[in-house]
Amino acid sequence: MKKQLAYLCIIVSLLTAAFFYNGTTSADTPVVNNAEQTYQLAENAMFYLRVLKSDGTASATGTGIILSPGGTAVTAYHVVKGAERMEGVMADGTVISPVKVTKYDELKDVAVLELPSPAAMKIKDNAYSYLQVRKNAVKHGETVFALGYPLKNTNIITEGIVNTPAAEINGRSRILTSAQIASGMSGGPLMDAHGQLAGVISGSLRTMNNIHLIINNDDLRSLLPAALK
Repeated sequence: MKKQLAYLCIIVSLLTAAFFYNGTTSADTPVVNNAEQTYQLAENAMFYLRVLKSDGTASATGTGIILSPGGTAVTAYHVVKGAERMEGVMADGTVISPVKVTKYDELKDVAVLELPSPAAMKIKDNAYSYLQVRKNAVKHGETVFALGYPLKNTNIITEGIVNTPAAEINGRSRILTSAQIASGMSGGPLMDAHGQLAGVISGSLRTMNNIHLIINNDDLRSLLPAALK
């Protein structure tokens, strides 16, 4: 009887230890999102960006990313180069205007944008949805997702990996990814599997099929307001 009781106590102790160990591990493990979950996280934090001519027609289009509830946003500079008037169109069809460039760097291909106040645009809860900028660099082989607007009212997501986190391209360090990118997605987000912004879409690499260029977060942060760095 005593032996049976001793065995029972050992089993209970082992099960209790396993429970607490598993609980700690789960709490410390970052959430990993699939493509569907990543799209849901990013959908309302990006917008279709239109550069307008004097007659109201678009001279260029791309994608913008919102990085703060107040309306700080970013895109690729080549999308807005020389723009005098811009507007954004949100996933729900809300037109955001005017959109202004507050800072840019042509070599880095980054432009920081300012959206009208969420209150002025009657955004729900007086705050834009936004993405968190990832702090650490991406790694070789890491799963990533590219999002953007190749067409108005048509935001898409593609999945790939980081081919390399740092390639020297035209004097700049760029992330290379196999996540497919179409015209109009420039300025859109490259998301990691943990729901953070891993880079900004810049374009495609003509010398390598199906390999695409991403602005890294170091270049992005160098232009952001101190509160977002």
